[in-house]
Amino acid sequence: MRGPTDADWAEAIALRISDEWSGKSDFPEDAESLRNVLARLFIAHPLSMIELIGTGIIEEDYFEPLN
Repeated sequence: MRGPTDADWAEAIALRISDEWSGKSDFPEDAESLRNVLARLFIAHPLSMIELIGTGIIEEDYFEPLN
């Protein structure tokens, strides 16, 4: 099995951030836009994304199967 790609990480982090946005329940379409924008930005700037892996935003083992 292959490991997660940058695109996998970008999408996961973007989803985490947009899900926690305080306006998500009032503006679900904007939360989706936020997720899309963040994912594109993380792909374009992977070092910024990598800085977030292993923080309170997303765990290093996020893609490992649960046992």
